[in-house]
Amino acid sequence: MERSTLESYLADYLQVSQFRDYCPNGLQVEGRQEIRHLLTGVTASQAVLDIAAQSGADALLVHHGYFWRGEDGRITGIRRRRISTLLAHDINLLAYHLPLDAHAEIGNNVMLAQAMGVAVEGRFGDQNLGMFGSLPDTPLTELVARLSQACGREPLLLGTVDRPVRRIAWCTGAAQGFFEQAIALDVDVYVSGEVSEYNTHLARESGVAYLAAGHHATERFGVRALGEHLAARFGLSHRFVDVDNPV
Repeated sequence: MERSTLESYLADYLQVSQFRDYCPNGLQVEGRQEIRHLLTGVTASQAVLDIAAQSGADALLVHHGYFWRGEDGRITGIRRRRISTLLAHDINLLAYHLPLDAHAEIGNNVMLAQAMGVAVEGRFGDQNLGMFGSLPDTPLTELVARLSQACGREPLLLGTVDRPVRRIAWCTGAAQGFFEQAIALDVDVYVSGEVSEYNTHLARESGVAYLAAGHHATERFGVRALGEHLAARFGLSHRFVDVDNPV
């Protein structure tokens, strides 16, 4: 398919214009015009770029791309090597950040809800990125087991394991700043990717448990699902590459 056709479809499907983001969403580095083989990954690291080059990918689609707000914009060092790899192999780099977190069908948050067995009831937080919902009375240890299986790692638990889980809030990635808003929703547990020092004290004092399941681990769902969606809709060859990240 034509690169411009893919760009236009993704801008509409992911409702890119609805978000205030920290990076440009869409085409970040231009490659060849015709796209047949699509590679997806969480982050456009050098390891993922090398796999894209070796596999003959026409386009690499990621959740974490380049040109973040506040970064030094000079093309030197690591940044030069990464962009050189893309240009040398004529690979398109497309990146979708907040639109991919929030999407109602294939977004990171809705896909994590499915993995946890949670019924989504609503949204909260900045730009309605966070979600909350309910599930039948579930021991927290069982929810931990579900997350461990879905994310491929055991989450860090802050707070008590004693209370049963009926109401839950979550937001993938670096959403530890939503914890106080989640507590105000009268939930039993909050799930995110990352965690900060102050979250420990909020969990202990509020009685709301905090599960940090990993930034990378909680954000593998959306980009893989998006790649599969595009492959089915447009007949593209698709491969998801998971370069493990312990954070």
